[in-house]
Amino acid sequence: MIVFNYYTPTEVVFGKNSEQQIAALVKKYGGKKLLLHYGGKSAERSGLLDVVRQQLKEAGIPFVELGGVVPNPLLSKVREGIALCQQEGVDFLLAVGGGSVIDSCKAIAYGLAYEGDVWDLFVGKAEPQAAYPVGCVLTIPAAGSEMSTGCVITNEEGALKRSCDGNLGRCRFAVMNPERTFTLPPFQTACGITDMMMHTLERYFSKEDDMTLTDNVAEAILRTVKELAPVVLQNPTDYRSRAQIMWAGSLAHNDLTGCGMSGDWSTHQLEHELSGMFGVAHGAGLAAVWPSWARYVCPTNVSRFVRLAVNVMGVANDFTDPEGTALRGIAAMEQFFHSIGMPVTIHELIGREIKDEEIVEMARKCSNNGSSCIGGFKTLNQDDMEKIYRMAK
Repeated sequence: MIVFNYYTPTEVVFGKNSEQQIAALVKKYGGKKLLLHYGGKSAERSGLLDVVRQQLKEAGIPFVELGGVVPNPLLSKVREGIALCQQEGVDFLLAVGGGSVIDSCKAIAYGLAYEGDVWDLFVGKAEPQAAYPVGCVLTIPAAGSEMSTGCVITNEEGALKRSCDGNLGRCRFAVMNPERTFTLPPFQTACGITDMMMHTLERYFSKEDDMTLTDNVAEAILRTVKELAPVVLQNPTDYRSRAQIMWAGSLAHNDLTGCGMSGDWSTHQLEHELSGMFGVAHGAGLAAVWPSWARYVCPTNVSRFVRLAVNVMGVANDFTDPEGTALRGIAAMEQFFHSIGMPVTIHELIGREIKDEEIVEMARKCSNNGSSCIGGFKTLNQDDMEKIYRMAK
């Protein structure tokens, strides 16, 4: 077990009609004029944006709007938001949507408090020293950005997908009504389920494996999501199941399942190059690369994969063949991904065979031209990254 600090300052308002508290929450956290930031499809179609607008108007809170956020949110939209907020005198940002919208909002918040180009904060040229306050109304349980320190943005120039992490960007509040997830398409639901499972697995696979309580929490989240995934795919308006999955997405990425652990995060970094290059859905990209990563690193600590196989995937433990048990657990995870419509290879993900030069380019970017390694469970260099991409192709 490593020494850890656990800090989760986000106020969560969860359940039916929770969006009725939005205006009061904005005032509670000091918002005088806000940016209403969204994607523009499901939030508009569902009528949620109209509910938010009406609340703000009735509460006398002026606001400006910026829609058009896309999956794998873009730096150009962030810069547009910064300019708009500066022009309009915005002092609070409200994201209505999923992780992409929340991340875009966080990036704008960082940029407003930074004198240089916001991209500096994503490539390590500068560290965030401040951020404007952000709140969110979650409509897509997946990324966990509503309670996490994370923020991931794609720079169209060079197709670079990079993150900026820190407590300064955490949401002040998160409004979460599971009913607002009823209309999510099956593919988007499955991508979200995959993402939250991966957030848990990235922490679960750690050099430290003596945190029994943390492991039990992680395994409970994984089992719950795995069991409820087919339920919500068959019955999208099952409130009980939608609510548990929505809350699981937050618990998976608010660091609860990482207490005392150092984590890995290789799968996320490998996937960022996939979605940066091909524009694929993040959750689908994670499903496509994780099985190959798992098989590649399994010999590092076979017993860790055995525990996952037995406690989460329900594989019988063959004590005479630990490696076989571990590999059957990985195969069971693959089968689960397929059962909810996720790809388990890059070919399935992008619809064609990936070119060798594309693999080399992704490994080059992921390793920062060979100067950086990734991974905490097993350290991976550029050559390892290429091998995993080839295994996954």
